[in-house]
This record gives sequence, C-alpha cells and structure tokens, in this order.
Amino acid sequence: MNRKYIYPLVIIIVTVALYYADDFLDTDKKSATKTSNTTQRISEEFNDSFLPTSTTGVIAKHNAFTLSYSEKDEQAEWVAYELKRKDLSKNEFERPYFIEDKKVKTKSADWRNYKNSGYDRGHLCPAGDRNISFEAYNETFLTSNISPQDHDFNAGIWNRLEQKVRFWAEKYDGVYVVTGGVLKGNMKTIGDENVSVPNEFYKIIVDASDAVPAGRQGNYKAIAFVIPNKPSSESFYEYAVSIDEIEAKTGIDFFPNLPDSIENKMEQMIDLKAWGRK
Repeated sequence: MNRKYIYPLVIIIVTVALYYADDFLDTDKKSATKTSNTTQRISEEFNDSFLPTSTTGVIAKHNAFTLSYSEKDEQAEWVAYELKRKDLSKNEFERPYFIEDKKVKTKSADWRNYKNSGYDRGHLCPAGDRNISFEAYNETFLTSNISPQDHDFNAGIWNRLEQKVRFWAEKYDGVYVVTGGVLKGNMKTIGDENVSVPNEFYKIIVDASDAVPAGRQGNYKAIAFVIPNKPSSESFYEYAVSIDEIEAKTGIDFFPNLPDSIENKMEQMIDLKAWGRK
C-alpha cells in the first residue's frame, strides 16, 4: 500500500482505539465509584439502625461516635459507637486539652465547669476505645463526650466495665455501645453552666458479630447495666438490667430502627451466661 495512505489509516486506527479505551476506563471508574458508594451506604445503614432516638433533637455525628446533646444538662444524653477489634490499637497519643464541640450549636459545656468540682471529667466514649488514630482519639476529648463522675466510680467499677467491653469487642469482633448518664430526678450541678451530675450511668452493649443491615434477620444479643455514680467494690454484673428498664428510666427509645421482632426480644434480655458470666 502506498505510504501516503498508510499514515492517515494508522492515525485513524489509533484515534478510534484511544476513544474506546477512554470510554472503557471511564466505565470502570464509574463502576468502582458505585461499589464504593454502595459499601458506604451499607455501613451507614448498619450504624444508623443502632442509633437511639434523641429526646432533645440535638444530634452531633462525629467520626468516632454519634451523640445526642442535652443543653439543659450540658452533656450528652447518649453517646453511641461501634467498637471493632481493629479499633483496639496499642497506639499511645499525647493527651490533648478538652475543647468544646462545634457541632453542638448551643455549645457544649466548658471544661472549666469541672475544675475544683470534686468530679472527674468522665469520658462516655473512652479514649481507650479510639486509639486507632490520633483524630479519633482527639474527638473523645470534646466536652460533649464527658460527664461528671465520682473519681472512685470512674477509676473503679466503671473502668472495669469499660475494659470488659474491650474484651467483648475482641472476642466478637464487633460490639455496639450506647452509654450516658441517667439525666432524670434530683441531680446536683457543677460550674457556672450548671452541668448536671447524674446519680446513675448506663451502658448498653450489643453483640453485632452476626448483625446485618436493618430490615433483615440476624442474631443479636445484648447486655445492659445501670450503675450508681459512687464508689463500689461489687462486680458490674450485679447491676445488669434489661434495656427496657433503662428506657423506663431515661425516656429514650434505644433501637427503634431495628425490626420489632429483634428489638423487642433484645430489649427484654438479661442473659449473663451468654456474655461469659458463670
């Protein structure tokens, strides 16, 4: 073939090949994006299915946890988060300062309310549950994530329960935790902003190892505790209650997004043997 015809033909072939190659790559990219978005949606659906109702309407979503803030009590009525085995990192970070939560429009309480109050700045989502990254660890020092706790309670029975939750997270590779103070009844207050001092704290743990997105069936088990905000040498198992009892104390509906057949059964449970209690 004459060269004057070969070169234009080669150019045409290369142009067509590049066009279809670009179209193929674009399709592949769209497919990857779609897969990524689907994964994110499933993750969000899973987490949202375990969120309680907010009695205040003030929800703040962070990467490390989600919370419902009570302005009149200047603390969260609940903090909810998933604790996976991979979250139980041995990283050691420098302890940061407590700062206000910018996602709470009314502003969370200033940490100085706790100064010389006689109470610890008790983490609701413990810093030890968020050692996976510095950013996650830092978020636990938002003042929306703390509540006034008796020192011996905080360092004693409550700390022992937090360590047990990590044990369960390791064992089941996935527990969902909801925790907070019982913000009802006659409570002391501290600081210029009158931060309420809960008389009791609750913690709910759900084994999510076999959990699936809301609307489908799955195996769930739960264990819950209400513990007085004072020193105790007793086992935290002595304070095990049903989730229904905590709902009655707090006025919070804890798992409204789960199918009723799962929610009702789970919220009536007090099965300590299922969680290793002999």
